Amino acid sequence: MTNEYVLILDFGGQYNQLIARRVRECNVYCEVKAYNKVSIDEIKSLAPKGIIFTGGPQSVYGDDAPSVPGEIFELGIPVLGICYGSQLMAHVLGGKVETCTVSEYGKTETSYDKSCALFADSEIPYHAVSWMSHTDFISKVPEGFRIAAHTANCPCAAMYNEEKNLYAVQFHPEVNHTQFGVKMLASFLNDVCGCTGDWTMENYAEKAIKDIREKVGDGKVLLALSGGVDSSVLAALLSKAVGRQLTCIFVDHGFMRKNEGDEVEAAFKDWDINFVRVNAKEQFMGKLRGVSDPETKRKTIGEEFIRVFEAEARKIGHVDFLAQGTIYPDVIESGAGDAAVIKSHHNVGGLPDYVDFKEIIEPLRMLFKDETRKLGQELGLSETLVWRQPFPGPGLAIRIIGEITDEKLEILQDADWIFREEIAKAGLDRSINQYFAVLTNNRSVGVMGDFRTYDYTLALRAVETTDFMTAEFSRIPYDVLEAASRRIVNEVKNINRVCYDITTKPPATIEWE
Repeated sequence: MTNEYVLILDFGGQYNQLIARRVRECNVYCEVKAYNKVSIDEIKSLAPKGIIFTGGPQSVYGDDAPSVPGEIFELGIPVLGICYGSQLMAHVLGGKVETCTVSEYGKTETSYDKSCALFADSEIPYHAVSWMSHTDFISKVPEGFRIAAHTANCPCAAMYNEEKNLYAVQFHPEVNHTQFGVKMLASFLNDVCGCTGDWTMENYAEKAIKDIREKVGDGKVLLALSGGVDSSVLAALLSKAVGRQLTCIFVDHGFMRKNEGDEVEAAFKDWDINFVRVNAKEQFMGKLRGVSDPETKRKTIGEEFIRVFEAEARKIGHVDFLAQGTIYPDVIESGAGDAAVIKSHHNVGGLPDYVDFKEIIEPLRMLFKDETRKLGQELGLSETLVWRQPFPGPGLAIRIIGEITDEKLEILQDADWIFREEIAKAGLDRSINQYFAVLTNNRSVGVMGDFRTYDYTLALRAVETTDFMTAEFSRIPYDVLEAASRRIVNEVKNINRVCYDITTKPPATIEWE
C-alpha cells in the first residue's frame, strides 16, 4: 500500500459507506471490507494505520450476530467502534450490552469528556448534538475502559482504553447531524492512528489510470455515456487511460430532460473519442408499456440498456469491457454486503444474468458524488459537465409515478425545465445539490378561468447534501417556488396543482422511485 491505509469493517448498517467518505475527507485512504471476508492474517498483511467497525442492524448478543475474534484487539492497531461496532467491542472484551429502557433515534444532546482523544479538539464543546440510532446500549464497559460521553438516556455514549488505543462511540459521527463528527473522526485518524493525510484525488486519478491500463491491456472498452457527471468523468478517465480503445455510446432512451439529448451530443462532438448516439425511445417505451412498479421499471431499463449495448458492440466489432459509472451511493442503496436493499440501480441491481462482454469495469465505484466532481476537475473536464445536475440512469422514467406515456413525458419535461430555469435565475443552481420535478399519478380538482379541471399534481424536490447519503430539503424562498408554480400551471398543460417535498433523507430517498 503506497498510501496510509485505514480498514473499515462492514457490519451491514445503512450509513457504513459514509464512514469511508468522512475518512477520505481527512485525506486518508480507506477500504471497506465485510467483517466476515477478511481474516486476521490478511489484516496483518494489510498493516492498516487504524481499523473502524461500522454500525449494523443486529444485537451483539443474538445467536447469529456478526462478530470478530478477540485477537483483533491485540494487534496493536487502533480501533474505533461506531454504534453496533461500539457494542461489539464491549461485548467481545467482557463488557455487557443490553436492550435500552428508552431507545434513542435522531438528534440527541450529548455530553463529552474532553480528556478523551476523540473529543480533545478545542472546537468540540463539552455538550453538543449527536445522531443516535440504537435499541441496545453498553450497560457495563470492559475492564480498562473509561466512559467518555453520555446522554440523558444512554450512560455510555462513548468509551475508550487509551493504553490499547481502543475507542468506541454509540452515536454516528459520520452523519451530518452529529455536530463536530468529522473532527472526532479526524482526531482518531490523526491523533490516535498517526495519519498525516497523504491521499488526494490526484493520487486517485494516477492509480485509477494505471489500474485501468493494466486490466484493459490492448482490449476495447464500451461506455454508456449519458452526459451526466458520473459517465462524463468516467469517459475522461478512460480516455486518459486507453484513448481510442474507448467507444462511448449515448443511448437516448427518450427519458432525458428537455433538449438534453442534443446537448449531450453537442458537448462531446469535439472530443477525441468514438462517440455513437442511439435513439431508442420507442424500444424502451415498448418494454415499459403497462409497467408501473418502480423496481420493475429500473430493472427493465437496466436490462434493455445492456441489450442495446450488445447490439451496438456487435456493429463495432469485438468489445472486451463494458464500463459503468457506478458510484458508492448506487452500491449502498442497492444492498451491498449485509445492508438492506432500498432500491436497485440500473447499473448495479438491474443487470441481466447474461452480459455479452468479457467483464464489467466500474472505476468510480469507490467514489461519492463530490469526489467524482473533484476527479473530473483533476482530469480537466469543463465546469459545465462537472457541475451538471445529477440525473438517474433511468431518467424521467422514475420521476413519473405509474405507467409512462408520451403525454406524461412531455408534461414532465416542460415542467422540469421551468423549475430548473427558475432555480438558475434565482442563483441557487450551485447551492442546491439536486432539484427536479416529479409527475405524480394523482389528479385533483382545480379551476382555470370559469372551467373546472381535473388534472395532474406535480411535486417539486430540491435537496442540499454533501454526500447524497443523507440530505435536507432545500429552503427555497417562497417567491422562487411561487414563480415556478405559477409558470408551470400556466405554461404546461394538464397540471393544476404544484407541491413541494419537504422530507429529509432518511426517511425518504432523494428520488421518488
